[in-house]
Formats: sequence, C-alpha cells, structure tokens
Amino acid sequence: MKLNYKWTMKDDYPTEKNGLKVFSCFACGGGSTMGYKLAGFDVIGCNEIDPKMNKVYVENHNPKFNYLEGIQTFKLREDLPEELYDLDILDGSPPCSSFSMSGNREKDWGKEKKFKEGQAEQVLDTLFFDFIDLAEKLKPKVVIAENVAGMLVGEAQSYVNKVLNEFNNAGYYVSYTLLDASDMGVPQKRKRVFFTAVRKDLYQGHFVDLFQNEPALRLEFNEPKVNFSEIRSEEDDRPLSPIVKEYYEQKIESESCMGETTTRIDGKRKLFNQMYQKDNKVLYTLTAGESVGAIVHPGRWINNSEIIKCSSFPSDYNFMKFKKAYICGMSVPPLMTARIANEVKKQWLDKL
Repeated sequence: MKLNYKWTMKDDYPTEKNGLKVFSCFACGGGSTMGYKLAGFDVIGCNEIDPKMNKVYVENHNPKFNYLEGIQTFKLREDLPEELYDLDILDGSPPCSSFSMSGNREKDWGKEKKFKEGQAEQVLDTLFFDFIDLAEKLKPKVVIAENVAGMLVGEAQSYVNKVLNEFNNAGYYVSYTLLDASDMGVPQKRKRVFFTAVRKDLYQGHFVDLFQNEPALRLEFNEPKVNFSEIRSEEDDRPLSPIVKEYYEQKIESESCMGETTTRIDGKRKLFNQMYQKDNKVLYTLTAGESVGAIVHPGRWINNSEIIKCSSFPSDYNFMKFKKAYICGMSVPPLMTARIANEVKKQWLDKL
C-alpha cells in the first residue's frame, strides 16, 4: 500500500479492498474519500450541499450513492438504501469557519452563513449536531469527524463538550485528538481536530479513563517532515500583486508574515495571513482564499504544482474549472485520512 504525498488515482489505489464501507458527508472535493480509498476502504457514497463541488466529486470519485442536498434534509430521508445502514465508517467534515482562528468566531455563532457558490444559507455551528443525528439513525460501527483546531480554544470548548455529550446520547463512545498533517507525511502544517466514535454495543476494548467514555485509540504519527524545498517547483509561477510585492520587498529577516511588515512600516497590521515561506521549513497552512495564504522566495505566491503536492492530492485529480487552492484548502489532505483510517481499522474495526 502506497502512502506518500506523491501519487495518482490511476496507479496507487489498492487493487484489493479491505471489505470495509464508508459514506462521506460534507464531502467537498473528496479529500477524505481519497484517503479512505488509499487505505483500501470502499467509499460507497457522499452527501454535499454545493452543486458545483458535488460535480467535481462525482467526476473524480463516481460514487454509487450521491445526495446533493443539505444534511438537515438528508438526515430525514426515509428512502435511504440498506447499504447505508451497514456502514463501517460514517465520515464527515462539518463546515468549520465559525471556529477558525482567522474568522469572526463568537460573532458568527448562531448566524446563517453560506459559501460563495450560492448554496442555501445554514447555521454552520449546528451542522455537527445534524451529522450526529444522522449517525444515530444509520448506526455505523465508527464515526470520524474532522474540524479546525480553533474548536479547542476559548469559549468554543463548551461547544466541544456538547458534541461529546451528543455522541454519548446517540450511543457512541467518543474521544478527540488534535493532529498536525506535517507529522503524517503531508508537506504542510495543518492542525485539525479529529473526533473518533465507536458504537457502545460493539466496543469491548480498553478505555482511556475510569469513567468509560473515551475508548482507547492511539493516533500518534511521527513521519519525517517534508520541507518546502522538497515540493518547490518553478513551473506556473504566480506573481504578487503590486501592493503585496511592495511590502514583500521591504520585509526583514526576523519577520514571519506580512502583518509584521505592515505594522513596522505603517503602524497598522494588514495582510496578516500572508506568510513568508522558507525553503527549509514545512509549508504554512494552505487556505482556500485568493492569496492561498503563503508567500515563498523569491517573491511569488505558491504555484499550483506546490498546492497539489502540499495537500497530498493526486497529480491526476480533475479540478475542472475550480482553482486548485480553493479545493485543496477546503479539503482534508488524503494522506492524513489514510493514516487515521489505517489505525481505526487496526485498533477498532478488526476487533469488533
């Protein structure tokens, strides 16, 4: 089984599957789907609200079951096929901008929001609970949910406690782990919280504590770091805009981002998401915005080749008309999911 950030869908999916089935919610472009497939799982379908993103997913993954609708209505369906009631893993990445440290956080909690493609408005911080409702209905053996590291900071911790309580009420033992993709062979610093839950009536393993609410699952990864120099490519260079270039040319060695440069020059922190990337360091976290969140020497945005590799996306992925940075920035790195899926199979599913 090949688990490397350089791969293709055509050549590197295992020819023999492990017989375990996954359904993916909030599927986006299929980052997690590709990870499960790399680990030998059969991803039988998806749920996604965004019609354009769903079109990209279908193009690349050809799902057996495809539901283009919000999870609020999907969870109420009475016509779901029997296969969805016999899942090994229900996977999901509920939209997480309400908890991002670069967003408005508490100011946006409880508000209806939508992404730029025009899908229906929804309260983003309640989608996690709709996902748990679906888990309670389908009763998969295991549930895996991913979200931003900001969920563990400040007042958001109360939201995490509610997530844990709802999983418990739905009949699952659950724990959560903060993981960094750069520890898993992904050429990018990308910290994400993974909730892993297992059905109480199936689990007979060890527990982390005496209260029997955190099933033992070791998710410890120490893969060699992949610095930017290893993925750097001079093809498809993307020049900086005039204003960004002006600040970039005035940066000093001790500054790590453009916000520090603008503060020194203008006395005002601007463009703070624009990071100064060094060759001998792992790439900063990729974002889905226009600027793709990082600047590399000698003064250009990171290019499409670097975006694909730093996200561990396959080189033959069809992005259609979408920008690579948008889909990759919105997606779980496939290699990250593959490594987690392998551990869940080995430590849980093989023993249930």
